[in-house]
Amino acid sequence: MQQVMTGLVVCVVVLAAASAYGVLQRRRSGRVRVRGRDDGKRLDAAELGAELGERATLVQFSSAFCAPCRATRRVLGEVAGVVPGVAHVEIDAEAHLDLVRRLDILKTPTVLVLDADGRVVRRATGQPRKADVIAALGEAV
Repeated sequence: MQQVMTGLVVCVVVLAAASAYGVLQRRRSGRVRVRGRDDGKRLDAAELGAELGERATLVQFSSAFCAPCRATRRVLGEVAGVVPGVAHVEIDAEAHLDLVRRLDILKTPTVLVLDADGRVVRRATGQPRKADVIAALGEAV
């Protein structure tokens, strides 16, 4: 009987820990934030394969089988269409591994917000909300 109770307690503790971790990950996913490791990182048109936006550029790193990448593409495309001088560039992470390594891209989608000079000013890992992207652009321009 004591072994059954011990097993039950272990299961409850593991479930509680897994649930707490899941909630934390969900809250952090898609949040646009500044990372100290991005200081001084810069991208140019040659690396992106497209021209930088006049005021800012939204760079999306995607992969072929990433469902949130499609939704992120839609959100960033809408924002770029509404905010003048903002460009949206999507990069296939698998085809640009050197850039992925240099920029510490660990999962897709990852969105980098670049200022007019190509400096990384914000980063979001996971699917960002439209309002968060617009707020991040406010600091980039």
